[in-house]
Amino acid sequence: GRMIGRMFSAALAAFLMALPAAAQDTPPGDPAPQLAAAARQVALAHVLTGDPEVDEAARQGLDGLSLELTLRTTVEPGPPLGIDVDQDDLSLLTFLYWPVTPDQPAPSPQAYARLNRFLRSGGVILFDTRDGDVAMAGGPGSGADLQRLAAPLDIPPLAPVPEDHVLTRSFYLLQDFPGRWQGNPLWVEASAPSGDTPPAAGFRTRNDGVSPVVIGANDWAEAWAIDERGLPTHQVGRGIEGERQRELALRFGINLIMYVLTGNYK
Repeated sequence: GRMIGRMFSAALAAFLMALPAAAQDTPPGDPAPQLAAAARQVALAHVLTGDPEVDEAARQGLDGLSLELTLRTTVEPGPPLGIDVDQDDLSLLTFLYWPVTPDQPAPSPQAYARLNRFLRSGGVILFDTRDGDVAMAGGPGSGADLQRLAAPLDIPPLAPVPEDHVLTRSFYLLQDFPGRWQGNPLWVEASAPSGDTPPAAGFRTRNDGVSPVVIGANDWAEAWAIDERGLPTHQVGRGIEGERQRELALRFGINLIMYVLTGNYK
């Protein structure tokens, strides 16, 4: 583990040295100080939906996940960032948690252009429809709200996570990806038939095999969420089984961030 930690730190240092070159899409001038700090600290960011309860749960969820990353891995995220996609520069961010709500306004065309640039440059969006308690029928995007928000994004064909996917083993060994809910499929970029060459191979060739979007319904933020005392804010399941489910939800979050970072920091 120590060897991997050292390799990871070296890769991280190399990535940070290359940052100015990577941020060519940004207008000249210094980026906002909190965004520059976010890039150094691998801040986890969430899309502000305009629903105060959902936004607070997302912040507390990324707080809980950041704490566990700091305790268990070499990654030490800074405080989570709430992102207004119509206003904020995304060029220094790596990961966006996007809770889907019925009432959030669709981003502007300029915001979608920035989001597509974010995805093309190695950024990853986790869309969480949070309705896993009523089980997602059909494929990803069968929910009208998700389709409305995701349609203008440059997203490759998606498929449920196969058993041998990197997400099942990037840090912990996992068979399932529960959040507050469980038993719903997790969708990622479909693997290309062997022998595919760009452009058919799509994002994988650009992003070291990392899917630009991950879509699910398990309400991860509420399973990860902690209050200012560090205590869980939402009940997950019942008794010992519920605690086990919360632990698996955190392990999924850690696997996801490690997966995102391997594509960005190699």
